[in-house]
Amino acid sequence: MGRRDPSVSPHALVETDAGLRTVVDALRDQPAYAVDTEFHRERTYFPRLALVQVAWDDQVALVDPLAVDIAPLAEILDGPAVAVLHAADQDLEVLELACGTIPTQLFDTQVAAGFVGMSNPSLAALYERVLGIRVAKGHRLTDWLARPLDEHQLDYAAGDVDHLLEVYQKLTAELEARGRLQWALDECEELRGRDRGARDPEDAWRRVKEIRQLRGTARRIAQAVAAWRERRAAATDQPVRHVLPDLAIVGIAQRHPKTVEQLRQVRGLDDRHLRGPQAAEILAAVAAASDTPPRPHQEHESHELDRELRPAVSLVSAWVSQLSRNLEIDTGLLGTRADIEALLRRDADARLAHGWRAELVGEPIRRLVDGEAALAFDGGGELRLEARSGRPL
Repeated sequence: MGRRDPSVSPHALVETDAGLRTVVDALRDQPAYAVDTEFHRERTYFPRLALVQVAWDDQVALVDPLAVDIAPLAEILDGPAVAVLHAADQDLEVLELACGTIPTQLFDTQVAAGFVGMSNPSLAALYERVLGIRVAKGHRLTDWLARPLDEHQLDYAAGDVDHLLEVYQKLTAELEARGRLQWALDECEELRGRDRGARDPEDAWRRVKEIRQLRGTARRIAQAVAAWRERRAAATDQPVRHVLPDLAIVGIAQRHPKTVEQLRQVRGLDDRHLRGPQAAEILAAVAAASDTPPRPHQEHESHELDRELRPAVSLVSAWVSQLSRNLEIDTGLLGTRADIEALLRRDADARLAHGWRAELVGEPIRRLVDGEAALAFDGGGELRLEARSGRPL
């Protein structure tokens, strides 16, 4: 074992059911706790949990899920305490798979930092910016499933949660001072409430951008093959790209193969992709899609924006980017290009049409596209939204 990092609080490695029960008992009355996970999913469809780090008061526990069932942590996750995580989305997925639940209250420090002028900061950047602490980065890409974990790995893992509660307290105070705490809490709740169940195979094609350029039978085939790939990946617990590359899906859609020999001629396909029942299943998906008549408006399933409004997106995006700088709010939180397009399409669930974003961003954009307002340079290189005069130059 190497020498441990003196900047990291002492931590306990939990490898027994009794040890985990001690941790759960200690956490039961805490108002807040920090949690992080280490996992791998490079070779699997579902993430493989390798370590759970928990911090409270001046304590840090590293729970080894390869040695102990971490299901008892569900009692804490389901409790009233605030769970503090950084960039929590994937951790929530992992916790839900391992414990069957996610925290009832979430504070994501990366999300919160976006409301005080930081744009998607890494945990190391957040520690340095908020606390003036520099943390080691050397084990970020370590093999967390290998055993035993050495002291350097354990120190690194402990560092991920060691100071999160301090960051939580400081960010909360700054958000309160700026009048934005509820904005951040609402955003954390939206993140917490996202559906993390099994991905719908029928939506898998949307993650292959080249499919959006296809039309007619080619698009239907691509959608069917992408759905088959998703189901196959989940059933065999392997990454979708190992089942079939994106390039092969597009090639199959364009060539409409009817035989295994024709399949072999598709770019991106080789024998490993056609083993066992796979070739027959791909051909069946192609045949079924080829025989399926198009549904009404199928060609517009991507909900494309009306052509006459497309020029407005770039103009509005420039203004939103400037507004985010002026307000010191991360642009991704204030309004993305997709958010702008959803608002212009008048989608019922458009983020810019609801909550604090509606007043700050959504209503000004509506007035702009309805001709009630105009954007102009203020002479200093910045855009200014102002009432439209209607007077031509």
